[in-house]
Amino acid sequence: MDNFPISSLRVALKTADLGQMLKLLKISWKLLNSPAYRQQIAADLPESARFCPGNAAVMMGYDFHLSDQGPRLIEINTNAGGAGLALRACRGEPQPTPSLQRRLLQMFQGEWQAFRPGRPLQTVAIIDEHPQEQWLYPEMKRFGQWLGREGISVVIADPSQLEINRAGVFSAGQPIDLIYNRHCDFYLETPEMAQIQRAYLQRQVCLTPNPFVYGHLADKRRQNLWRNPVAMHAAGLKAAEIEVLQQMLPESHLLAELGIDRAWDMRKDLVFKPVDRFGSKGVFVGKSISRKRFNELEPQLTIAQQLVLPSQLKDAASQSYKADLRLFAWRNHALGVAARLYQGQVTNLNTEGGGFAAVDLV
Repeated sequence: MDNFPISSLRVALKTADLGQMLKLLKISWKLLNSPAYRQQIAADLPESARFCPGNAAVMMGYDFHLSDQGPRLIEINTNAGGAGLALRACRGEPQPTPSLQRRLLQMFQGEWQAFRPGRPLQTVAIIDEHPQEQWLYPEMKRFGQWLGREGISVVIADPSQLEINRAGVFSAGQPIDLIYNRHCDFYLETPEMAQIQRAYLQRQVCLTPNPFVYGHLADKRRQNLWRNPVAMHAAGLKAAEIEVLQQMLPESHLLAELGIDRAWDMRKDLVFKPVDRFGSKGVFVGKSISRKRFNELEPQLTIAQQLVLPSQLKDAASQSYKADLRLFAWRNHALGVAARLYQGQVTNLNTEGGGFAAVDLV
């Protein structure tokens, strides 16, 4: 990963702010395991997300901006990439430490045991759309290397390269136990993911992350519900937990609910996001969007979220960078936190001098 963006700058994070981020992580997983919460959103989920396979997401990312009032959750990613870059930024280590390798192995084995207790994990397929063309392909290869050292056979493949039939999921004739899904069709609705959806619903393969955890935690429509104190009380949250959500979640609404004309008038204070994409794909900052592009947004599939400006810092040459924080997590356990520095409208890893950066607790 020598050519990947690692910033030499360091970002300060107050321990109290990290504490709030950890609280939100644990609250989200409490919601995931709440039958009342599941019932609240069941009607809004596709079939693939209503099905509970027993396992969840091998690695997640909770992305925050730091405001003057504390951290604000921008979005949740179920298949957060960049953990290797974050480690190198924070510790200067291109390879996972032995302790982190054990933790990563524990995640994969934990997902497998939740899905198929009592059987050893033998084969993993890491899938993405044309994985060799993905900028985090080197990270996928390294994941495969350390899993391989533990005796687990790993293939990296495009979904179309998997063979799926009544007997299960195969790669070049080899049965696949677990799919580590880096593909961004989160609900498995595209033609290339349709066979994997069928295998997943028939419990032929362990899929991590999967539509269930995405639909309950990472679909951007959930944040609007999480800000509803009545709904959250009914879901089993305590008053203090509801207050955390009220403080840390920017107000957000479906564009259709907010109203086209009202949203246009308020646009300078809003960010428009597609409900089922990740990162900066399809994201428009309201103050910069044209009326033509605004009119092309799909009201039922676009979230209008209150704009929370990222914090900023400067390097020795007074070059300014925006910063967000990513909390890497597995289930309700934090794995680490790193910053991402960038310039421009939305988060990117293309800024010279930017990229993943170390975080100092203060």
